[in-house]
Amino acid sequence: MRARFLPFIIAMLLMAGCGNDTDDRQAAALAKAAKQVAADGSISRTADTATANTIANRSNPDSLSIIAVGDIMLGTSYPDNKTLPPDSAKGSFKNAINELHNADITFGNLEGTLLDTGAPAYFKLHQLSKSYMFKSPVSYGGVLKDAGFKVLSLANNHIGDFGDPGRASTIQTLDSLGIQHGGQVSHPSSIFKINGITYGFCAFAPNSQTLSIFDLKHAAQIIRDLKQQCNVVIVSFHGGGEGEFYEHVSCTNESFNNEKRGDVHAFARNAVDAGADLVFGNGPHVCRAMELYKNRLIAYSLGNFCTYKCVSVAGICGLAPMLKVYVNKKGEFLSGRIISFKQTHYSGLEADTLNRAAKRIALLTRLDFEEPGLSVLDDGEIVAVDKAKTIE
Repeated sequence: MRARFLPFIIAMLLMAGCGNDTDDRQAAALAKAAKQVAADGSISRTADTATANTIANRSNPDSLSIIAVGDIMLGTSYPDNKTLPPDSAKGSFKNAINELHNADITFGNLEGTLLDTGAPAYFKLHQLSKSYMFKSPVSYGGVLKDAGFKVLSLANNHIGDFGDPGRASTIQTLDSLGIQHGGQVSHPSSIFKINGITYGFCAFAPNSQTLSIFDLKHAAQIIRDLKQQCNVVIVSFHGGGEGEFYEHVSCTNESFNNEKRGDVHAFARNAVDAGADLVFGNGPHVCRAMELYKNRLIAYSLGNFCTYKCVSVAGICGLAPMLKVYVNKKGEFLSGRIISFKQTHYSGLEADTLNRAAKRIALLTRLDFEEPGLSVLDDGEIVAVDKAKTIE
């Protein structure tokens, strides 16, 4: 049994070298993983229980299913149409369409605007790189609708790329399609009903005209108000540093390019304390750890999901997890699964048979939290720790 999991330990050792300032946590997590492997059969029994729980929840009429993905940017017409896909983005989600449609709620972070004509915001013209301005045609909203997205976050650092006209066009487009959204000061949250369940959604970021990730007291009040009206409250945040050196949840205030990006750990736990049932992070463009806090799931970053050309998908930035979570009608975690996809600039979004996104999140969860409250298995199944312990 130990020999069977030797490649797993070796892989963890190799992957751990990609982190930063985490030597002590890496050593502790690797020792813990080795101890688990040494306990004959414990991993396989945990996996069996996770699979059984997921199958039971899929058939349970009282469980709700929510799919969440990270950044979506289907192509930009700025500075010209060379950065728009030749098929008008119609095939963007073709390799994930069945999964995206297979949930009560499908959520993502819309990284940019839906706008046909308009100039960049004045402050954006002074950026060193003008390639990071995202203006997708309004027609791409229909692509998102057809892909199954019911909720999108507009709290990020690109919704303002084309100023107020970009914000207004994006909101108008989503409203016309019946896609729920939140995160703008002008439209902070949404309340909607699906299959008799009332959902609330709000989103936060460190950027102008978005709900502030820094004001925890105000965030808590918004979330409390939603919980009083809704069965399940979903919260999204855009925060933390960006890129391969920012995979880890630091549990401190983060900065990137001299910009404050918030303390995402404090924000997420504050959100749950206030009544959030699911917390989905984005912004770093890489995956981050997950934890179960007060029996509510927090995913600290779901990375990139479908980002055409202008966002780097090299190395770990190309990992594209799809998170599927089952909760009860109170929003309490039942089970979950990470479905691994990947991106390249040439092939776009594809299924990843090597399951690398799930394995990466599993590793980061072990490294970043001594007691994450859950276990992410290499096949992507997510099981609460107390359930795993019952079979040892």
